[in-house]
Amino acid sequence: MTETMDHTPGTAQQADPFPVKGMDAVVFAVGNAKQAAHYYSTAFGMKLVAYRGPENGCRETASYVLESGGARFVFTSVIKPATDHGRFLAAHVAEHGDGVVDLAIEVPDARAAYAHAVEHGATGLEEPHESKDENGTVVLAAIATYGRTRHTLVERTGYDGPYLPGFAAADPIVEPGPRRFQAIDHCVGNVELGKMNDWVGFYNDVMGFTNMKEFVGDDIATEYSALMSKVVADGTKKVKFPINEPAIAKKKSQIDEYLEFYGGPGVQHIALATNDIVATVRAMRAAGVQFLNVPDSYYDTLGEWVGDTRVPIDELRELKILADRDEDGYLLQIFTKPVQDRPTVFFEMIERHGSMGFGKGNFKALFEAIEREQAKRGNL
Repeated sequence: MTETMDHTPGTAQQADPFPVKGMDAVVFAVGNAKQAAHYYSTAFGMKLVAYRGPENGCRETASYVLESGGARFVFTSVIKPATDHGRFLAAHVAEHGDGVVDLAIEVPDARAAYAHAVEHGATGLEEPHESKDENGTVVLAAIATYGRTRHTLVERTGYDGPYLPGFAAADPIVEPGPRRFQAIDHCVGNVELGKMNDWVGFYNDVMGFTNMKEFVGDDIATEYSALMSKVVADGTKKVKFPINEPAIAKKKSQIDEYLEFYGGPGVQHIALATNDIVATVRAMRAAGVQFLNVPDSYYDTLGEWVGDTRVPIDELRELKILADRDEDGYLLQIFTKPVQDRPTVFFEMIERHGSMGFGKGNFKALFEAIEREQAKRGNL
């Protein structure tokens, strides 16, 4: 693993050519947004806060906005396509299945962010424009990234509505219990063989993101499959985008499987930050969420190199939670199985205690667990 040293956060903010405030939303195109909203309310403990659909003037699509702390998901399905946007969403679901179409980023100045991005090589999808309602004004713009994914740039300092103009506040689908996670930690993209460095360069040039970490070779390989990964982030580390590509190996890697079944590059998984991974995993398991299984042998020597953690080894073993330590601290993490029938999008729950890493010490155990699931599907 190699690392690129960054400036201190204060210096990074002062010099940042593309300042960001954080992730605004992860937007999914799905076949049935009503059912997706129910699943993420019950299984993930999120709270429905806003809705847009035929009942409030949108005849083409239905969108449900769910939140958990600072994490926001938007699920949109097409009712009857009548515009290019509706036809795009319908085609996206047909080709890719349920998946992420937009990693929206909140910025202090959407016009400046868009101008900088396009000037430095980004493909503009929507020029900056204002959207207004009785709650104020939002400035929106959009640029393209890998595959058919976009980054909508959202300037919402002049807006206090539940999400965006056109959305109405909505009551929760179920009464929310204790919060299971409070923020989006990072969003991981899978790209084709040979394209990882191109997209790392895109984020370096277009957004001024810096390289946090790099995983290659034996760090990120098993006996059968391999991949390569680099992580880019804004100067404050609020927005982190690991980018994976497959590597040549004996058998099909998890990245190859994703690219085959998703039909190209896209968002592979979303990591959600929790302050209590034990409570989170217990609640999500009780609600039917399936997590990857880790063999007991992983835990036999875990304490020797991870040391003491907030959660005893026996409880980590019981819940199949992974642990890793680096020079800054440690983290606890666990991964769901894919949350739709295609072996594509999944989620990570992560609890950080100083470490800003991504679980390097767990890669082999994690990938072997994924390979066992691939073998069950006949895709290894």
